[in-house]
Amino acid sequence: MALARTFAVALHGVRGHLVEVEADISAGLPAFVLIGLPDTALGESRKRVGAAAVNAGCPLTQKKLTINLSPAALPKQGSGFDLAIAIAALSAAGAVPSESAARAVHLGELGLDGRLRPVPGILPAVLAARDAGFTRALVPAGNAEEASLVEGIDVIGVTGLRAAAIAHGAELDPVEEEPVLPPAPETDAAAGAEPDMADVTGNDEAVGALLAAAAGGHHLSMVGPPGSGKTMLARRLPTILPDLDGPEAVEASCIRSLTGTGGGKHLVRRPPFEAPHHTASAVSLVGGGTGRVVPGAIVRATHGVLFLDESRDT
Repeated sequence: MALARTFAVALHGVRGHLVEVEADISAGLPAFVLIGLPDTALGESRKRVGAAAVNAGCPLTQKKLTINLSPAALPKQGSGFDLAIAIAALSAAGAVPSESAARAVHLGELGLDGRLRPVPGILPAVLAARDAGFTRALVPAGNAEEASLVEGIDVIGVTGLRAAAIAHGAELDPVEEEPVLPPAPETDAAAGAEPDMADVTGNDEAVGALLAAAAGGHHLSMVGPPGSGKTMLARRLPTILPDLDGPEAVEASCIRSLTGTGGGKHLVRRPPFEAPHHTASAVSLVGGGTGRVVPGAIVRATHGVLFLDESRDT
């Protein structure tokens, strides 16, 4: 019998919980058993990990392989456990040094070709790993820039399973792989130039009210007929708010990471602006989901501006 372990992170909102990934190889018919309250996407990792290991040149054992995700009572969602499962299995088989694997946190989804794909929520996951006392984290190369925003932990971006095994000291020849990159975040050039309060001419009373609300952190109600400039003014309110700093910038960046629009080289500094449609559902406002929890407009506007326009009769 061979036993090895490594670690991953389960996300519940913006809070990460450390998960111990144990791999046990025992005598018996070939089987891949995954236990520990996985959801459907995580349960399918057996097929992804098996194919990825073969195509990466480091196939899994042909004996009975049992993977346990502990604590067993903690629900676990998503495909971000793939790399940890694969490294634990290879470590149990002796292909990866067990001491190195047990000292690191592994995050990322494996493709069938063995390459590592970016996952959302990498920033809060690495933060949770650092807060748990880990000093090393292996993440997809496409998430490396975002993960490196966390200080106090050595972030290693790897392109695939083979590269991750080599990073732990496995005796494998390196192979050049093209990293899988996340979608490029929307830039000002694509979204249009950022509005600025300095562009507003006239409306002195409205601008004064916005300045007072920004200075004191007050709520603001704007009343007027359509076309009077309420939305135009509201969109310019973040430009007179101070830039986010410290914990506020980290929290806003974690929320952005959970939405899958992270990947930047810097923390979010500009206060966010959200203007949900007046027909938006409660779930789209608050957030939720049956699997991975997706932040709603109210959450995405944390430390920024939430603009709720009135419904219009048409």
